[in-house]
Amino acid sequence: MAPKSRHGSSRNPMASNEPETSVLPDEEQPLLEISVSKSGWRKNMMVNVTRDKADVIPLLCYIITGLLDSAAISTWGSFVSMQTDAFRNTVYIGLGLAAPSESQRWIKSGVALMSFCIGSFCFSRFHRYFMPCRRWVLCASFIAQMCFIIAAAAILTWGPTSANEKDDIGWNVLVPIALVSFQSCGQAVASRALKYNALTSVVLTSLYCDLFSDAELFMLHNSDRNRRISAPVLLLLGAIAGGLVAHSPIGTAGAFWIAAGLKLGVVFSWYSWPAVED
Repeated sequence: MAPKSRHGSSRNPMASNEPETSVLPDEEQPLLEISVSKSGWRKNMMVNVTRDKADVIPLLCYIITGLLDSAAISTWGSFVSMQTDAFRNTVYIGLGLAAPSESQRWIKSGVALMSFCIGSFCFSRFHRYFMPCRRWVLCASFIAQMCFIIAAAAILTWGPTSANEKDDIGWNVLVPIALVSFQSCGQAVASRALKYNALTSVVLTSLYCDLFSDAELFMLHNSDRNRRISAPVLLLLGAIAGGLVAHSPIGTAGAFWIAAGLKLGVVFSWYSWPAVED
């Protein structure tokens, strides 16, 4: 029989040798689990993504560029992504200034080019200020791009329609052009942040030049050549898809909604992309 204490309570002499374990109340356990999950999520978003095989994403962005530009050309006669290739918006502006009464295309091209320049200014400083390859920075950049495309698609879907969209320069035409042109440079800035400077997804002339002037063009293993070949092919596929969608019942708005969905896919890709190993 266990000895009793002065107050009459019995003590088990073996109890003092057993380690005491603190059991948290049930109502506190979910709070701790949420706190731990938030901490892990925050840590995951603050790491830099690895650039190993990350050229896949800038290459896929060429599909989005082709989709948007072919739909925009079919509807408005103006490019919204490709600003510098041959006979692009700069040439249209020059032709318009030479004969401003012949067409309204130069006004749309001017809006697109100006919006692209402003977007380049904003996206580049955003990446530079918050670390270019940080996971949350890349995710936030492509979320912003997606939102601009959604806004443009919403105007085309629910906004007023024009009798002749190629000649119209109303707000329901110029605002979507400005929105899509503004976001298109985000892809170029992201590719430069990843050190894939050639894969801007908004220029092809330099790619063609670099491809056919490559001294190792016919070598079996040449990753630079492979990327330079893939870029225009993917752009062509996007352009075909954009043209088909633009001439379908869902029209240019449908092409923009598809592009927004692809941007969302890029966001998820960056969210799950491997981080740089410490």
